[in-house]
Amino acid sequence: MKKYLLLVGCCLFFLVTNSLLAQENSNDSKKESSEMKVRLNEDGSHYLKFTVLGQIWFRFNESNPKTTVEGVPKDQTFDIGIRRLRFQFFGQLTDHAFFYVHIGADNFNYVSARKYTPFIQDALGEYKIKKNSEVLIVGGGLTILSGLSRFTQPQLGSIMSMDIPIFALPVYDQTDQAGRKLAAYLRGQVGKLDYRFILGQPFNITSSGSSLPPLSPSGNPITPNAEFSQKGSHLQYEGLLIWNFLETEPHTIAFMPGAYYGKKKVFNLEAGFITQQDATWSSPDGGTTADYHPLNMWSIASFLDIPINTQKETAINAYLGYFNTDYGHGYLRYNGPMNPADGPPASATYFSGSYGNALPMYGTGHVIYSQFGYLLPKNLLGKNGGALMPYVTIQDATYDRLDKQMIMFATGINWLMKGNTSKLTFDYQNRPTYTLSGNDLIRNSERKGQYLLQYQFFF
Repeated sequence: MKKYLLLVGCCLFFLVTNSLLAQENSNDSKKESSEMKVRLNEDGSHYLKFTVLGQIWFRFNESNPKTTVEGVPKDQTFDIGIRRLRFQFFGQLTDHAFFYVHIGADNFNYVSARKYTPFIQDALGEYKIKKNSEVLIVGGGLTILSGLSRFTQPQLGSIMSMDIPIFALPVYDQTDQAGRKLAAYLRGQVGKLDYRFILGQPFNITSSGSSLPPLSPSGNPITPNAEFSQKGSHLQYEGLLIWNFLETEPHTIAFMPGAYYGKKKVFNLEAGFITQQDATWSSPDGGTTADYHPLNMWSIASFLDIPINTQKETAINAYLGYFNTDYGHGYLRYNGPMNPADGPPASATYFSGSYGNALPMYGTGHVIYSQFGYLLPKNLLGKNGGALMPYVTIQDATYDRLDKQMIMFATGINWLMKGNTSKLTFDYQNRPTYTLSGNDLIRNSERKGQYLLQYQFFF
């Protein structure tokens, strides 16, 4: 009960604070700058720009079975954490040359290692072949640019829901770095067609910093289920095509916005893929021999963000996508964003990483993901009170090693105090739990919930 009261108290604090700020802003006739930008020439076509993103979480979580924190069983947890802190610096240096540098860190709470250390997320250069045209842009470096879907390269500050669909980052922190990899690419827009093609060089799984599955004396895997290969390295080939039926989307940087809140009329269809030779391996005989498997993924999806009533400034945001995810036979991996726990008892029989708030996020099979949000009429909270946008998201995954579908849903509401610049989100997530049975997972009748309050600043 104390934890619920604390969440309510946080909500009240932000409500009162925003009300006071709204009164102050209503008496302030000074026009505010919407961005930190320096012109390098008279018309502003050459510039330098700096942005900051922060997402602070206040969370109460119902723990998965056998969860412990520092060896103590925990049926529930409360934590305060920094989900993301990001700094972006980019600019158009000439009519053709563009650079982008992105530094930041994620997932810092009371069970994390101390000394919160940002690292380089992206660092790339691009060359626009034709002045004032986005028909062809050539680039390369460390980048999140990807071929699978829009949510594989999300602009985090503009996502409509509380968090991104993490399964759409298929090799997250396994053979990439927080969704990034070294790559060369082509991207651009030709009429209503947006395209991007990427030649990526994944990192070796042995450099991930995670504990790896043991190998046999002959150096082969011992598991009959696919895991990322610890031998050899192959390039990834990726592509994404998007057809814009209404307005085209801006792509100054590679990230793709998650919501426009009715400021644009966007409806598009997309199709993407990722493929890599011999990305995973397994052993049918306990380690005597090794079988190698390709990574083959593809998706098709539609995205809609359009105004409904321009006077009331209402809008809808919707996404529906199908993802076919083939990592090799039997691949399955749990993930819990900023997990508030650190393990199960040492003697427990459990599936690796299934404690805390984790769920079977990645696996060989297929996923249907959908989201819907409605921007309510303006001035519901007063002239300067911001806007409200309730939403719902559903992730429906069918993986080889799960006996039943993994259906996770979330619902919440955004309070856009000042658009994405200052945003408060309350989110409730409900997820299934599973019990290990041999090599497979059996879905329990008991589901768990997570209550989360997020404050975001982005400018």
